[in-house]
Amino acid sequence: MSVLSILATLIGVANVHAAQEPAWTWTLYADSAPVVLANEIPDTPSLRTTLECEPGSSVARVTLYQAAGMTGMTRLAAGSSTAMTESEAGRGGSAKLALRTDHPVFAAFAADGNLSMTAGETRRTIEIPQAHLAKLRRFAELCSG
Repeated sequence: MSVLSILATLIGVANVHAAQEPAWTWTLYADSAPVVLANEIPDTPSLRTTLECEPGSSVARVTLYQAAGMTGMTRLAAGSSTAMTESEAGRGGSAKLALRTDHPVFAAFAADGNLSMTAGETRRTIEIPQAHLAKLRRFAELCSG
């Protein structure tokens, strides 16, 4: 086999692999209560993170999927703001915590899309790309009382 044919084969394999990668995205479900912002593969049960609230409640309930060990006192950090909250184990290895949408940590999260959470030795980060920040800000607006 020539070097060019080997290279063409490798490129073809890489393109097939890239085409099979799932398309994770952030989706805002705001047409009914609760309001939900989900990091998901649309039209599948695949979830990484959900934020949900009752409209006007000012409390975002965060669920982190595949987050075993993310329980107990949890330090939240976004920008230069920090907060402590308690996270608890949810179904199927998930973890749940709550954060007020009027708290400085949530405001910093809405500003840059990065929220880090540390419970004991376990650390998780929620990262919302710039292209999806408007959805996070709309979520906060709908949740705020």
